[in-house]
Amino acid sequence: MSPAPIVIAHARRRAWPAMLAAAVSVLLAACSGSRPAPTPVKDVAPKIGVRQAWSARVGGVQFALGVVARDGRFVVAGDDGTVLALDAETGLELWRAQAGAPLSAGVGSDGRTHAVVTRDNELVAFDGTRVAWRARLQGSVSTAPLVAGERVFVLGVDRSVAAFDAADGHRLWTLQRPGEPLTLASGGVLTAVQNTLVAGQGPRMAGIDPQAGTLRWETPIAAPRGANEVERLADLVGPPTRIGNTLCARAFQAAVGCVDSARGALLWSRNTGGVNAVGGDEELIFGADGSDRIVAWKTASGETTWSSERLLHRQLSAPTVLGPAVVFGDLEGRVHFLDRKDGQPLLMLSTDGSPVVGKPALAGTTLLVVTRKGGLYAFRQ
Repeated sequence: MSPAPIVIAHARRRAWPAMLAAAVSVLLAACSGSRPAPTPVKDVAPKIGVRQAWSARVGGVQFALGVVARDGRFVVAGDDGTVLALDAETGLELWRAQAGAPLSAGVGSDGRTHAVVTRDNELVAFDGTRVAWRARLQGSVSTAPLVAGERVFVLGVDRSVAAFDAADGHRLWTLQRPGEPLTLASGGVLTAVQNTLVAGQGPRMAGIDPQAGTLRWETPIAAPRGANEVERLADLVGPPTRIGNTLCARAFQAAVGCVDSARGALLWSRNTGGVNAVGGDEELIFGADGSDRIVAWKTASGETTWSSERLLHRQLSAPTVLGPAVVFGDLEGRVHFLDRKDGQPLLMLSTDGSPVVGKPALAGTTLLVVTRKGGLYAFRQ
């Protein structure tokens, strides 16, 4: 399971039967206090030359983390509203800004405009280090904003999508569609592929016109099944993995699949549990299921190429590919480098002992791992 708390949100106001409320309690208990003991880790004889390049700190990170890696720098945010840019090569702090309130989501950036969301549902945009504008949101947000095409896009917990002018914060449009009765209050799918905005809405990936806010296509990755709304919960978990026009994502505890975003067509879907995002490249997609059994699927077909149970119940993060390795963080701040061809261990490195959060970010050959305590650890081949 994820090291971050798994929170279920009311996607719309409605009466809740006692059975559903009980089911929510059971699921939350299963995700928090009833996990099997983590598989003990053994020392790994280094087989690749990856080393820690630098470290920094950004306070705690209790929200669904989004790290921006572009133009040779990392932009990251912390619980207290700090937004920080670091040089990917040296770790040198380039600038620091402050939203003025604790955050529920962050950060999105196009290199000039940076955006975060506070816990009191306020979208805050920075022009450099200066707060450029603030906009009140209609509901809570747990997904990092997307800044693209002179606009700031926001995905609500209720899976509504809103667009704001990046220059002045003027709301341009809102897409509110019939959604699921329950959603995850955690990071969802929100990205752009060429001239299409792509958002996760329940188990579906939706292609949206970014100018008009109208739906272009909709493709389900999972077919939710179960006796009640909790069991049928299958929100898409972000961030997605992009390979050209292909977007791959996980549907919470239901499936992993890939979509052709140019045509809005499902390429493949495989039933599997799991709560964290997937990672990969043009050859393989990787992910850990609900027991942290790691699986590698062929990107083109979804065929399973290997699986590994070496790290069971270690609350693995989403993975990132670094050269010959696929990299996972765990609940004790360890960073596991596995051979992408067969899952064999190549290297294990340590951070500050707190869980690795989010998906490790890659800028060039520098990999950034963020921990729950706000530790920023850069590794390089």
